[in-house]
Amino acid sequence: MAWEARLEEDPVYTDGDPSKAQTLVFHGHSRAGNVTGPLVYANYGSREDFESLQQRGVNLTGAIALVKYYGTQGDRALKVKAAELAGAVGCLIYSDPNEDGFKKGEVWPEGRWRPKDSVQRGAVSLMSWIVGDVLTPGFASTPDAARISKDKNPGLVNIPSLPLAWRDAQPLLQSLKGHGIQVDQDWIGGVPDIGEWWSGNQSSPIIHLMNEQDEEEKQPIWNVLGRISGSEQPEKSVIVGNHRDAWCFGAADPGSGTAVMLEVVHIFSELRRLGWQPLRTIQFASWDGEEYNLIGSTEWVEDNVEDLRRNGIGYINLDMAVSGTEFKASASPLFKQALLRVLDRTVDPATNHTLRSIWDQSRSKLKGLGAGSDFVAFQDIAGTSSIDLGFEGPGFEYHSCYDTFEWMENFGDPGFQYHKVMAQVMALLILELADRPILPYDLITYASAVRGYISDLEEYASKKAKNNPDAKLNLDRLRETATQFMHDAHEFHNFENIWTEKVSPLGGVETAVMAVLRISHNERMADFETHLLDLSEGGGVPGREQFKHMLFAPQAWSGYDEAYFPGVRDALDEGNWTLAQQQADKVAEILGNASYTLGHG
Repeated sequence: MAWEARLEEDPVYTDGDPSKAQTLVFHGHSRAGNVTGPLVYANYGSREDFESLQQRGVNLTGAIALVKYYGTQGDRALKVKAAELAGAVGCLIYSDPNEDGFKKGEVWPEGRWRPKDSVQRGAVSLMSWIVGDVLTPGFASTPDAARISKDKNPGLVNIPSLPLAWRDAQPLLQSLKGHGIQVDQDWIGGVPDIGEWWSGNQSSPIIHLMNEQDEEEKQPIWNVLGRISGSEQPEKSVIVGNHRDAWCFGAADPGSGTAVMLEVVHIFSELRRLGWQPLRTIQFASWDGEEYNLIGSTEWVEDNVEDLRRNGIGYINLDMAVSGTEFKASASPLFKQALLRVLDRTVDPATNHTLRSIWDQSRSKLKGLGAGSDFVAFQDIAGTSSIDLGFEGPGFEYHSCYDTFEWMENFGDPGFQYHKVMAQVMALLILELADRPILPYDLITYASAVRGYISDLEEYASKKAKNNPDAKLNLDRLRETATQFMHDAHEFHNFENIWTEKVSPLGGVETAVMAVLRISHNERMADFETHLLDLSEGGGVPGREQFKHMLFAPQAWSGYDEAYFPGVRDALDEGNWTLAQQQADKVAEILGNASYTLGHG
C-alpha cells in the first residue's frame, strides 16, 4: 500500500471534553462495500461529465470515481448515482478549495472558509426520487408498517461512497499524472501542487475503498411538537419547523434555526400567558432525522397528510437560519406580499435600513422551492404552501465539525444580531398567517409567476429540441389556462375590498354573514395548492409518484435546485416528447380546475 487517506478531520477542540467528541466522516445512507478499482477523476460528477469522459475514451467500468462537491451537479447523491450508472464501483467526493476553501478567502481559524482537513459529510439517499424513509415511500414509517427492501431501492445508491478533505484528494489527483487524458481548463480545481490534471483511466493506480455502514431497517427518531390552539378555527394550522439533528456540532446547520425557533416559541408562549390567542392554530415542530433524507418531517406529513390537505394553512421552515447577513427566501408565490410586509417592518442591524429596502435595492426575488429541507413533504406531497427563510453568507463550514459556536461567534454572526432579526421576521410572518382575519396570500402574484414558469419551460424545451426537428411541445393550452387563472385571481381578490368596505365603518366588527364569507374565502385560498396535487389513482410525477404537486417538485436530476413543472421537465430530459405533452396537458387541466374552484368552491 503506497498511501492511506486520513479521512477524519483534525480535532476542533483539544481540551479532552467528551461532550465535544467529533463524529466520524461518512456519507449517510451510503451503500456498505469493500471495492477496488482504478481511479478516475470526473470533475463535478454530473451525468454530462461522465458522458464527456466516455466520449473521449475513458472507460469507467470497475473504476473508483473521484469528483468535486458543488458545480454542475449540486446534489451529492446524484453524483454517486451518476458514477454508478457510468460503471464505477465506488465514489469519492472531495471539497475543492475553489468552491469553499482558501481560494475564496482566509480559512478557519483566521477566516470563515474550509481548511484543508475539513470534510463535508451528508446523506447520499436520492431525495429527488424518494423523500423520507426510503423503505416506506408514500406512507408513514410507523413501527408496524410494511417495508420494501433496501436492495435495488429507487431511493438508494448501489455503490459505496466517502467524502474527502482536499488534503486527502491531493495525493490521489497527483497520482493520475500520465493516465488517461489531460482535462480541460474548466475541470481543473484549486487543490495546490497537482501540476498537470489528468482524468485517469484503466491504467490508473488502484484504489481500495472500504465503507462499513450500519444497515438497520428501523431506528427510532423523535419529533417534538407543541401547539397554540386557534380561537376562531382551531382545526386550521400554521406549522413552523426546524430540524435539530446535525452532522457534527452544527452551529449554523441547524443550530441557528433551532436557536431562533426556540426564541420565537418563548415569545409566543409569553403572549399566550398574557391571554392572547391566534385565530388559527400554530404548531411548532422540532424535526429529527432531517439529514437522513428529511425523514422526521416527511414521515409526520405522511402520517397526517389527509388532515394537512384539509386544514394546513402554511408551513414556515428554518434550517440554516443564519450563516451571514444577506436575507434570502424561497417559497410558493403565495407568500410574496406577506413576506414583503414583514420585511418592511424589520431592520438590518448593520445598515439600519429596512430589510425591504435592501431587498428592493439588490433586486432580490422570492426563489422557488427545490429539495434539501423540511418544506419538501409539505409543499410537494400535502400541498401546504411553504416558505424557507435564512440569512446567508458567502460560505461556511457546511456539514463539517468546524461548524461551531466559535465559528458563528467570529464569522457567521458576531454579536448574534442577525439571529435576533431572523426571530423578528419569523414571528411577524407567523402572525400574518395565524392572526390576520383575511389570509395574506396573493393569487395574482401566483398567476404572474405561473406565466413566467411557462416561459421558462418553453425555453427549456427549445434547448432540448435542438437537432431534433420532430421534437415539439405545444403549450397553448397551458398558456390559456394561465390567462384564465389570472382573471380568476383578480375576481377572487375583489372580495377583500368588499369585506373592508363593509367592516371598516363598523370599527372592524363584522356581521355573522361577513364572517362566514370571509372564512370561506380563506379556505379557498388555503386550499388552492392542495388542488394543484395530482391525487388521481397512481397520480403524481411519473416515476416519482410520491411527489404530487404538478407545479413544484424537484426534477429527477436537479436535486436541490428549484424546478417547475417537474413531470414535463423529467420527460424532456429523457427525450420522451409524448409524455412531456401529456404532462403539460395534465398540468393545464389541474391548474384550470384549481383556478375554477376559487370562484366556485
